[in-house]
Amino acid sequence: MKIVESVPNFSEGRRQEVVEAIVDEARAVEKVWVLDYSSDPDHNRSVVTIAGDPEAVIKALFNMSKKAQELIDLRKHRGEHPRMGAVDVIPLVPIMGVTKEECVELSKELGKKIGEELEIPVYLYEYSASSKERENLSEIRKGEFEGFHEKIKLPQWKPDFGPDEVHPTAGVVAVGCREFLIAFNVNLGTDNIEIAKKIAKSVRHISGGFRYVKALGFKLEERGIVQVSMNLTNYKKTPIHRVFEIIKLEAERYGVPIVGSEIVGMVPMKALFDVADFYLRLENYDPDSVIEKKLLDAISREVDQ
Repeated sequence: MKIVESVPNFSEGRRQEVVEAIVDEARAVEKVWVLDYSSDPDHNRSVVTIAGDPEAVIKALFNMSKKAQELIDLRKHRGEHPRMGAVDVIPLVPIMGVTKEECVELSKELGKKIGEELEIPVYLYEYSASSKERENLSEIRKGEFEGFHEKIKLPQWKPDFGPDEVHPTAGVVAVGCREFLIAFNVNLGTDNIEIAKKIAKSVRHISGGFRYVKALGFKLEERGIVQVSMNLTNYKKTPIHRVFEIIKLEAERYGVPIVGSEIVGMVPMKALFDVADFYLRLENYDPDSVIEKKLLDAISREVDQ
């Protein structure tokens, strides 16, 4: 059995009918499972997690992108999260029976189809990147939708697929194969955005923090608090609990409590096992002692036989 996961991000988190219409495109494709989707009105962004047969997933992603192009106009879009496209980023993650190299080829197949048929400029990123400066998604996204009209004219930012002009309403999109990423946010009991930004700076790699952490500080207007919003790009080398502990220490410096945390989208089972192991100080810890994992392993073996 071959399974690929994808977590496309869409620049809409307030109009639920639009989000549902996009998700319905994935639901309509056989051999594709919609595992999760969530929307954030402050970020004005939705994250959808799908998985399934590789070619079926590519079909679903194209149909979702087409629907997003029809329903989202970035000229009218405002939100806390940086964005450059109606469908902002489409990662492909090998899960079972699929290699990283195969996922790279799938990303190119999807990117070419979006570029040619939807006329949206496409940039390949992470393992699929066509150049070193395109590996990092944040480098591609710099300038966002508004700044991309000039950026795309530069020779080094010629799209990998599609036209050399920004789509007037759908912007541009990044597509690529990557490792499993955990979107992890920590909410702080203050409305002082500067504190969130300072703490984000202390943990993100580019500012001298953890190697596999990208972080920004945001305001959550509806709740009257601020948030350290992160992408953990390698949870095995930079685990959730390690980042959380440093954020807690940094927050204490400012006399600010942590009021909660959240995981956006799906998370690998092992990442949460590691958190439990750390905080419970388990002795002779063995993940196979978790009944759900044992059952899933047994079912997986039967399917492969």
